[in-house]
Amino acid sequence: MFKILSAAVYGIDAYRVEVEVDLNPARNDTYFTTVGLPDAAVKESRDRVRSALRNCGYAFPAQNVTVNLAPADMKKEGSGFDLPIALGILAGIGELEAERLSEFIFIGELSLDGLLRPVRGTLSIAVKARELGIPNLVVPAANGREAATVEGVNVFALKTLTEAVELLRAPMHFSPLRLEAREVLEQESGAGFDFRDVRGQASAKRALEVAAAGGHNILMIGPPGSGKTMLAKRLATILPCLNFEEAIQTTKVHSVAGLLDAAHGLVTARPFRSPHHTISDAGLIGGGIIPRPGEVSLAHNGVLFLDELPEFPRNVLEVLRQPMEDGRVTIARASMTVSFPATFMLSAAMNPCPCGYFNDPAHDCTCTPPMIQRYVAKISGPLLDRIDIHIDVPAVKYRELRSGEAAESSAEIRARVECARRAQHERFAGLKIFSNAQMTPRLIRKHCRLDAACEQLLETAMNRMGLSARAHDRILKVARTIADLDGVPEIAPKHIGEAIQYRSLDRTYWA
Repeated sequence: MFKILSAAVYGIDAYRVEVEVDLNPARNDTYFTTVGLPDAAVKESRDRVRSALRNCGYAFPAQNVTVNLAPADMKKEGSGFDLPIALGILAGIGELEAERLSEFIFIGELSLDGLLRPVRGTLSIAVKARELGIPNLVVPAANGREAATVEGVNVFALKTLTEAVELLRAPMHFSPLRLEAREVLEQESGAGFDFRDVRGQASAKRALEVAAAGGHNILMIGPPGSGKTMLAKRLATILPCLNFEEAIQTTKVHSVAGLLDAAHGLVTARPFRSPHHTISDAGLIGGGIIPRPGEVSLAHNGVLFLDELPEFPRNVLEVLRQPMEDGRVTIARASMTVSFPATFMLSAAMNPCPCGYFNDPAHDCTCTPPMIQRYVAKISGPLLDRIDIHIDVPAVKYRELRSGEAAESSAEIRARVECARRAQHERFAGLKIFSNAQMTPRLIRKHCRLDAACEQLLETAMNRMGLSARAHDRILKVARTIADLDGVPEIAPKHIGEAIQYRSLDRTYWA
């Protein structure tokens, strides 16, 4: 019996799997059995391994082959066990020395001609190899850059089964892949979006800057064609750059989902996810027989944009409440419970009414007040309570659209955002809070003290606009962020006034 080390992914983290291969003499017909809770893809490995061995010039033993994947009480999925199974069989027929096998973790899918095909989750597996103190990791060539971002592990990115055999026979002829992950992170590759491209919409740009500075969720309300989607696509470009730890965690999620670009190997820009309103609750939150991350997890450390918010089914929107509150998604199944990270900024857009032209001076609105009420009521109160900023985005005027005046770039806005975030990091040092949007009521009372003028302004606004206690707290959070952008320690009346303007849905004209 021969033991080869491999790994599998549970959630976004990996765990060690021991691939045990046992060869026994056959009495009549031979069999190839895989045990240890394998799924269909793992069971089918016997046919891929048999063909790959023969096409690479190795003899397949005329013996009974039993493969056990330990721990046997955890469900195994995917095709990544092909390579360790093949090497175990080769060790059983004397092609390899068993002593060297314990120094490596092997992962990879085999094609019928012996080529190594990429698999999911190799970054998580590389992290696990480092934790276990196993010095070497063998992965398919397409997964090499991804795994090599983890320091402390020798990553060998190979193309064929034959190369894996030669590596074990003569390791001195192979060099591990080296990649300076932090240098890759510095080479941030944006999607070409920049706030410089946006004409007009000064108030909306300012609201997005405030949202980015404090980590606040934002809802943009305006007629069709006013630029809501254009603005939302540029929100990620003004968020602070990913640090190395955030990049690793974000890359883990994308790797497990099979969405990682092999040419980069590391997610270097904050994610921007924009699912269609026909998405299911499982697609948004994650799920499946063996749970996979959904859109909220793919937006981890980035932006989740929901365009035409009222068009999303209500049950789909309601599943957002838990991750927006906890920053994690927990998916329970009969045989397992999996958690995925989901710390994201929610950016949403909607029309002010079904026809889209309520309060638009250039178009007549054809909607009645009950129609508008029903339209807005599609978004539940608990969900709206988690959105700090509601901003009107009116149609752009012709002169603004044709203006040759240069607008601020994303880099200039991001510099102010990063300065405000540094002030928040100092304020919340030692707490598991990283932005003003995450403040609890106790922290609001501590860090959002108001003078008499601010108190009077806020009281007047609450009485005239009929604001709730939740709106009161959100105004204080946003005002604290605006003061941070101004670089001042105390909240002033102008900060309160601006924060009040960011409560469009609380104004009485919606009634």
